[in-house]
Amino acid sequence: MADKDPVGLSKTQVKLQLTTRHSDISLPENTGPILVNTNLRRYALSTLVNALLETEKPIPFEFLINGKYLRTSIDEYLTTSGISAETVLTVEYLRAIIPPIHLASFEHDDWVSSVDILSSTSIAGQWGTTNVSRSLGQERLLSGSYDGLLRVWNMSSEVVVTSPAAGHGGHTSSVKAARFASQTHVVSSGLDRTIRVWKYVENVDGFSASMSPQIELYGHKASVDCIAAHYPSSRILSASADHSVGIWSMRKSDAPLAPAALIQQDKSRSAKRRKISTSNSTPQRGPLALLKSHNAPVSSTIFAPNDATVAYSTSWDHTLRTWDLPTASLVDTRTTSHALLSLTALTELNLTAVGTSARHITLIDPRVSATTIAAMTLRGHSNAVVSLARDPDSAYGLLSGSHDGTCRIWDVRSSRSDKDGMVGESIYTITRESVKGEPRRVGGEGVKVFGVCWAKEVGVVSAGEDKQLQINRGKGVLGSNAGG
Repeated sequence: MADKDPVGLSKTQVKLQLTTRHSDISLPENTGPILVNTNLRRYALSTLVNALLETEKPIPFEFLINGKYLRTSIDEYLTTSGISAETVLTVEYLRAIIPPIHLASFEHDDWVSSVDILSSTSIAGQWGTTNVSRSLGQERLLSGSYDGLLRVWNMSSEVVVTSPAAGHGGHTSSVKAARFASQTHVVSSGLDRTIRVWKYVENVDGFSASMSPQIELYGHKASVDCIAAHYPSSRILSASADHSVGIWSMRKSDAPLAPAALIQQDKSRSAKRRKISTSNSTPQRGPLALLKSHNAPVSSTIFAPNDATVAYSTSWDHTLRTWDLPTASLVDTRTTSHALLSLTALTELNLTAVGTSARHITLIDPRVSATTIAAMTLRGHSNAVVSLARDPDSAYGLLSGSHDGTCRIWDVRSSRSDKDGMVGESIYTITRESVKGEPRRVGGEGVKVFGVCWAKEVGVVSAGEDKQLQINRGKGVLGSNAGG
């Protein structure tokens, strides 16, 4: 089997040591190096691995050699890399990348700033109680828009519910962030400097719902550009342009009264701007704490995945900071060379990914014991990286959204050594369908991506300057998790 040449005769052979990180597709432990012809390419190697695994149905595989995907024949790779055919070549195989194809785009009246997904496997989908079953096809998309409104969509591109307008408990300016906190709660924030908690209830028919304001949270003195919610502890984190990180409670009974001066300022601004009545019976509350160590706008904040008493934040001041929430104290600061604009956690790898103004993504080990700041740099975007999400199917996958008008999918296993350390390149680029067939927009003009989200049942969803929510799906893009 090992000597079979599916694509013709070759004069040169090389020994391959086939490995994988996935237990469900691993070869027996005693499988030694296999002698193959060097003119084999990915398809022939995939056929070989399927034969060795004796799979009932062929599995398409990709192959990583020294952190690079094999895109040529083995012979071309050896020649380009200056490696002798006498070397035993370690080749890692993994399920093939399936490019995410465009499924649908949901049109809005204004720029779409933020997106989130409620599904049976999303974190919010596992919190709270509801009679609505999140079976396949019953997922919901939440969008926040510059028109000041939140919208919940079903998978048929129908709006299930729109948030109340300003004057009826809604935002009085553009929405910058929106998240499902649970199956029955939504949290949002915006340019009006407030955070709002909403009760979300779907009707029995599944085609309509209600969204009613529960609490308005005041305390920030500038735009609130990012929020995170942890429903079991009823805590919210906020990142604001006023240089602070806010800690809030979703429960009005736990929170202090809102600062009267800020409420009055908000009423004056909204009345002047929109000439509407600002009477509102929604309870108004203040922060549990405002964390003020950053010295520039705070761009993003998240709860530590395995410990909701710890938070991370990124800022235009070039730093990633770690916070202890019960004591509202700063634990650690990691300083980089560029403004940091977005943040997510790669939990199993003990890394945080931060998007930068310098067009790249830096992977940082946030643990105090870490001796280096940057574990890896991911390069490929041509403008600021403003949104990040992890792959729900793989410990190694990452999704990024950029002002260059694209989303990129990354596999952090695909990397190489560089003068600046370990460097990775994206494995797939998603462009905006709204300008398909048109010349590439310089700097992403008119098609900037503002927000991204990734869920197993839905795929990749991105929000943009083109007033669209765009859905792309590629099942099992990077394969299964680290443990198999």
